[in-house]
Amino acid sequence: MGAFAQLVVDGLAMGAVYGALALAIVLVHQSTGVVNFAQGGLAVLSGYFAYTFLGLNVPLLLAILLSVAISFIMGALIERFIIRRFEGGDMHTTVVVTVGLLTLATGIAGWLWSYNNLRLPSLFPPDFFRVLGVSISWRSFGTFIVIIAIMVLLQLLFQKTRIGLALRAVADNPRSAAFSGLPVERLLMVGWGLAAALGAVAGVLVAPRLTLTPGMMDGPLVYALAAVILGGISSPVGVVVAASLIGILENLAAVYLPFIGHDLKIAVPFLLLFAVLLIRPEGLFGRKSVERV
Repeated sequence: MGAFAQLVVDGLAMGAVYGALALAIVLVHQSTGVVNFAQGGLAVLSGYFAYTFLGLNVPLLLAILLSVAISFIMGALIERFIIRRFEGGDMHTTVVVTVGLLTLATGIAGWLWSYNNLRLPSLFPPDFFRVLGVSISWRSFGTFIVIIAIMVLLQLLFQKTRIGLALRAVADNPRSAAFSGLPVERLLMVGWGLAAALGAVAGVLVAPRLTLTPGMMDGPLVYALAAVILGGISSPVGVVVAASLIGILENLAAVYLPFIGHDLKIAVPFLLLFAVLLIRPEGLFGRKSVERV
């Protein structure tokens, strides 16, 4: 029983990492209507920004805050000068552009900082504490608390604030939002900036758990996309629950299902995804879309 509980706790910790990136994807979609595959690349760049500031003897917390601020500006500029050129056209074209931005971001990171493994310190101590015989690291616990806090803030942003409602209106129908007097172009920039800032948080949470490399977000991005589809792209709460479920199930399957093991555990979220979408195509917590004709 102790080993089972340990696997669940470790799965929750990894699920929190997937959830951080999944929340950034949800934020872009909720505010712009675009599924942003470039989110992983922007998160990688934010990790390198923080690493560079640390090299200039900037305190860790300030280095992270600066990287988040730079990521916000970078996200807004990407929307203004790149994504906006494709708005109003085929949505699939915009998605392909975000894939290209992902490749560009990781290439820039490798060119500027090399492809060597680098170490980014964590905000949380590496020590462990025990609860009911289960070892929990402060790093995993801190990451989980941060993701829960971000999830609650995003839910409040989109449900209770004027800017959140305005972002949703722009994503649903930019033309009607413009006729209503909303500053559509500025809101789109804000949406991309907020998502890039959230991606920066994901980057600085993931880098200490792994190592800082240009491709460090490739695996988490796959799991994050699975969590977005499984939980429902319209629900911040849903994607965090789905990400946690993915983290737990892949850990349990790797240990208790010998024919899967650690090599094939990446297939677990997709098998779960397939099973859920057969019953509920909009995801566990997603809303059914209704179109008037």
